[in-house]
Amino acid sequence: MTCQRRTNPVQRSLSRPLTILGAERKLFFFAMCLGAGTFNLLGSLLGGVLIFVLLYSAARWATQTDPQILRFLLTAARLRTQYDPMKFTPIAVRRTDHAQA
Repeated sequence: MTCQRRTNPVQRSLSRPLTILGAERKLFFFAMCLGAGTFNLLGSLLGGVLIFVLLYSAARWATQTDPQILRFLLTAARLRTQYDPMKFTPIAVRRTDHAQA
């Protein structure tokens, strides 16, 4: 009996992340909102545009590094309580030597 490998064609658009101008959608929206918030708070168009450009470039870098980086960061914050290396308590191990006769 010969086992043949099954291949399924996948459209390229299905595996591509959804981006706006090269940045992941949620990160782009976050950069846009903080830019607008800075503009409203400071009343400075230059400040709002500067914050947007800085966050947008960080979002593009993050998207190029790993499109799922936002999901990983949010998951890591939630799972931190399960493993904390600073709370490591060593296990006492007693070693006994058995002499063979």
